Amino acid sequence: MLRSLHIENYVLIDSLDISLPEGLGIITGQTGAGKSILLGALSLLMGGKGDAALISAGAQNCIVEGEFSAPEAIRPILEEAEVEWDGGNLLVRRVLNASGRSRSFINDSPVNVQLLQEISAQLVDVHSQHQSLQLADRRFQMSVLDHYAGCAADVEACRSRWNEVQSISRELDAVREKLSRVQADRDYNAARFKQLDEARLRDGELEELDAEQKQLANAESIKESFAAASALLEPEEGMSVESALKEAERLMTKLTGLVPGCSDLAERLHSSRIEIADIAETVVEMDSRVNLSQERLEQVEERMGLLYDLMRKHGCASVAELIAARERYSEALFDSDALEGRLSELGKQLDAARKAHLALCEKIHAARSKAAPGLAAGIQESLRFLELDRAVFAVDVVSADPSATGSDSVVFRFSATGASPVDVAKCASGGEISRIMLSLKALMARYTGMPTMIFDEIDTGVSGSAADKMGQMICRMGENMQVLAITHLPQVAAKGSAHFVVEKSGDVSTMHLLTPEERVKEIARLLSGEHITPEAIANAKSLLG
Repeated sequence: MLRSLHIENYVLIDSLDISLPEGLGIITGQTGAGKSILLGALSLLMGGKGDAALISAGAQNCIVEGEFSAPEAIRPILEEAEVEWDGGNLLVRRVLNASGRSRSFINDSPVNVQLLQEISAQLVDVHSQHQSLQLADRRFQMSVLDHYAGCAADVEACRSRWNEVQSISRELDAVREKLSRVQADRDYNAARFKQLDEARLRDGELEELDAEQKQLANAESIKESFAAASALLEPEEGMSVESALKEAERLMTKLTGLVPGCSDLAERLHSSRIEIADIAETVVEMDSRVNLSQERLEQVEERMGLLYDLMRKHGCASVAELIAARERYSEALFDSDALEGRLSELGKQLDAARKAHLALCEKIHAARSKAAPGLAAGIQESLRFLELDRAVFAVDVVSADPSATGSDSVVFRFSATGASPVDVAKCASGGEISRIMLSLKALMARYTGMPTMIFDEIDTGVSGSAADKMGQMICRMGENMQVLAITHLPQVAAKGSAHFVVEKSGDVSTMHLLTPEERVKEIARLLSGEHITPEAIANAKSLLG
């Protein structure tokens, strides 16, 4: 229940601190006094949209704070959000600043607006005047029946299954579309991959072939150069370079003891002779490796031609790029196989999800069909108590295409005259809608476990003894929950255990609890208007009993 409410700098409310009772509390006040402002502040506290225009003129921010006693069902939600439970004592605060941004807190822990809305939906049910229009809303009608039937959890599971079906269906369509594109290119990709795969590509091969081709193309010239170099190093006639160096080394060695420095020259000549000998061997060896094969030259040039042709066809600048292209074609072919596998897997998942969804639809349909007559009978009984003596109310459960809420459509039908009932949206007057909504709210209060219910002139269009009956019904609701009723009807106002009045002084709205004497005068005002007569006072006392 809502134990207290603090409002600061909200529209016409400078500062308001009010403690609220258990049971039925009545709120009255003249038109324009600020009752709707009070509900607006409560809506902001419950996660409603914030707007800088709501801040009182001259103020930097506005604050709305409510102290609640919370049901145990809220505890897991708070613990998951790491908010202190504090034995069910909740201090909820919303601060709105001049930029239009707001901050929300529960037990001094910062929370987002989504959590605030989720928590508030289980703390307070506000029935504002425009909500009577919901009576014609098929979703509202279905929600009422589901709560009465106790299948709200199954409906939520059904919604999850439906979302799963839709998600799998979307992925299945995407995979089909992608597979169609891949399959359209499959032959092309397969041919391209085969061409590159059969080429046995190797990174760096073209550079190696280019070097070998140059060597093979110039083999004769190369061998002639090697032969000439060998002839110079080891001529057939005369002394070879090595022999000449060896003789020079001998002579320098002979002069070692006679001329300073000849020893160093001898060592240098020895080293040069060894190096020249090695060079001569290397020249011979390299000469032997030079291939004069025309057949090999043709093979190399053919291979190079193939690589250049492939590079041109595939728009590549190197063999490395050809290898990358080959891998892309391979992946595309693999994707086709993988997509076909994924398609098969998704098909099985979709079948399973649809079966699970349809099973829940059937379960929910059975629960709704079973509960519909009881809900209709309960509403009809309440309507007749509210002096619609010939009222007929029916709840039809009609088969519909499977959806997030099952495979049903729910229709509320009503007749005030005892005739065959028709769609309630097409026949009920304002006063009848008020009584139907109160009957629904009274019935649902027993099934939702809502701690607090606020009625904003639910008695619109009702007067006389019917208004008294509405007051009795609201009063009975207050025996099991906290009910706050904003009303203009004295018959309803007289039923509350506590009575608050909203007043406007200048541009400031206030709210305070009435004393017994003040309450008599306020009900007399509701009876007679601004000029309170002795008869109105007497009537007020009579209503208060």
